[in-house]
Amino acid sequence: MVSMFFGTTIGFLLAIMRMSTSKIISMIARTYISFMRGTPTLVFLFVLYFGFPFIGIQFKAVNAAIIGFSLSSAAYSAEIIRSSLHSIDHGQWKAANALGLKWSFIMKKVIIPQAMRLAIPPMSNVLLDLIKGTSLAAMITVPEIFQQAKIVWGREFDYMTMYILVALIYWVICSVFTIFQNYLEKKTSLHID
Repeated sequence: MVSMFFGTTIGFLLAIMRMSTSKIISMIARTYISFMRGTPTLVFLFVLYFGFPFIGIQFKAVNAAIIGFSLSSAAYSAEIIRSSLHSIDHGQWKAANALGLKWSFIMKKVIIPQAMRLAIPPMSNVLLDLIKGTSLAAMITVPEIFQQAKIVWGREFDYMTMYILVALIYWVICSVFTIFQNYLEKKTSLHID
C-alpha cells in the first residue's frame, strides 16, 4: 500500500510532466516511463539493495523494496493517469477556461474527479500487480509471505503444501482488493436513467 501511494503520487507528477507543453519536461517523463516499463522490477530491487552500497548508500531491504516498487508502479500509474486525463472531453477544459477558472481549480474540481472514475479499473490492476509482485522482495531478504513460506519449506520439506498456501493467501488478499475496486466503481459510476 505504501508503494502504491508513492507510485500514484509520482505517477501523477509524471503524467503532468508528460502532458507539459515543454518538450524537455515531456521528454524526461517519456524517457523515465519508457525505461521503467521496459525493465524488470527485480533489477531495480537488486540495484537498490546490492548496488547502491558500492557508492556508499545503503538501504534496508524493506526500504529498497518500497522504493523499487514505488518507482516501477509510478511509470504505469503515469500512463493510466495521463490517458484518463486526456479522455475527458476537451470542451470541459474550454468551458472552464471561458469561466475564467484557474488551471489548478479546473484540475481539482472538474477534470480530476472525472478522470479518477475512469482510472479506477486500471489503477486497481496496478495495485494487484504490486501485491503479487511483493514476492520479488523475497529476493532481497524482505520477510514477506513468500519469504516466510521459504523458511517453513526449509524446516518441513513440504513444498507443495506451502506453494498452495501462498497462492491461496495472495488470492484472498487480491480478492479483497477486487471487491473494494468493484465497490468504488459502483460508487463513482454515472447513473443515467
